[in-house]
Amino acid sequence: MGLKLMCVVAHPDDECFGFGGALALAADRGIETYVICLTDGQAATNRGEAVSGEELGRIRREEFAASCKVLGVSTHELMDFHDARLEFIDFAKTAGLLVERMRRFKPNVVLTFGTDGGLNTHPDHMMVSMLTTAAFHWSGQAQRYTELGAVHRAERLFYLSTNFFLPGRPRTPMPMPWTATLDVRSVRVRKEDAFRQHVSQAPLMEETKAVFDRYGAEEFYSLVATAEPQPARLSTDLFEGL
Repeated sequence: MGLKLMCVVAHPDDECFGFGGALALAADRGIETYVICLTDGQAATNRGEAVSGEELGRIRREEFAASCKVLGVSTHELMDFHDARLEFIDFAKTAGLLVERMRRFKPNVVLTFGTDGGLNTHPDHMMVSMLTTAAFHWSGQAQRYTELGAVHRAERLFYLSTNFFLPGRPRTPMPMPWTATLDVRSVRVRKEDAFRQHVSQAPLMEETKAVFDRYGAEEFYSLVATAEPQPARLSTDLFEGL
């Protein structure tokens, strides 16, 4: 069986804005990828030409699909939760949805945001981090969600980290120290092209362009959980040794 990567995000554009390099690199290696996005981004500040939240959600679903295609994502799924309200969801039920998908897809590696909320310290990102972390552990426990398929224990869980902050945004109190540095220069154009599929978010692209021009050659990830006990070490490959 080939290697598999699962990435869990909160909003359309998270997949390319944060994780696009890792996803494109994995696709180039023939690694099967599955991106799950919990919301359709109806609460976004940038709304394009949408005249309603429902229309914006439809537009952003299409943009998400187009971005995933550019990145070479094997499977993508956009759920029906409301953005800016993830902290009010039923935690155990929502984590169970991710457990079911992990047990069905059987990823080797799982990616998500850190509990700091990422570059913009977004509460939805924080919730996705906590949900994915719980699902990563519960997927491998036979006593949890017994009705949701056979147990699967992924080998690694990584949080997205950073070596910079966005101008004008509140700084997270403690950025997650990274253990993996990915050189994404070979897929940088593709990552940028995926971001451009999110036409409704064009102002965000313009706002962050200078920052990503300066820092966009690398992505940083923190290894926060493994299937077997092991010491922390620096790496340049999320799948090293698998």
